[in-house]
Amino acid sequence: MTEHQEFAGLHYCQRPLVLPNAWDVASALLLQEAGFAAVATTSLGVNAAAGLADASGAGRDVALDLGRTLAGRLRVPVTVDVEGGYSDDPAAVAALAGQLADAGVAGINLEDGLPGGALRPAGQQVAVIAAVVATVPGLFVNARTDTYWLRTTAPAQRLGETLRRVEAYRDAGAHGVFVPGLTGRADTAAVAARAGVPLNVLWQPGVPLADLADAGVARVSTGSALYRAALGAALRSAAEAREAPDQPPGPVSYDEVQRVLAAAPESAREDGRP
Repeated sequence: MTEHQEFAGLHYCQRPLVLPNAWDVASALLLQEAGFAAVATTSLGVNAAAGLADASGAGRDVALDLGRTLAGRLRVPVTVDVEGGYSDDPAAVAALAGQLADAGVAGINLEDGLPGGALRPAGQQVAVIAAVVATVPGLFVNARTDTYWLRTTAPAQRLGETLRRVEAYRDAGAHGVFVPGLTGRADTAAVAARAGVPLNVLWQPGVPLADLADAGVARVSTGSALYRAALGAALRSAAEAREAPDQPPGPVSYDEVQRVLAAAPESAREDGRP
């Protein structure tokens, strides 16, 4: 059984696949050691570790380098978040997917959200997905739609647009669909029923896996939550070391990570010294 077949099979179990998202080699190895059946990457964590803002389209090289490294170091399947593919050219995205597959990566997460917060037209995303599937037929393509995440679609139209996109992406050859921000049993069950391929949702603390399974969910990703929790824990330990007032409990927010990355120039010293 290849790593691609092994990873695909994890989506067809009675219990949803819980897929933790790592941001570097150490976090991935620790997650493997903790017993997770597969490990994914998080674009926020991978980009932030390299000093890049998330969803800016600038993280192609760091995503590729980490994906290759993890595929060579981990025993479990690895899937890589490639945002929107870092290009509008289907052939370029397919070439990137091919490089990852050649390195032993089992799957990719490919989204229709664009830098700037818009959605890529569904027809263009279909072309990108179809090119990837045709070029690397064994790679598990998890087609993400940001209809709920970016909230660019009016609430009354959000479910309908989501259904339209997941069906189109499935027909283009996607092996799974991911709808971050999708919550509520009714909407989740509607998407799962219409998708025709495994449905992936974002982990929500306090929502039992059994409830998600009952709604038809096959895969639950932690997204950036683990990375942001690690940042929060680091800040609290640093504050404790200098006997400072306690830091707020819980993870650092996604927006806060993006804010500090945007506020810090690439070279903070005018004289060029480190």
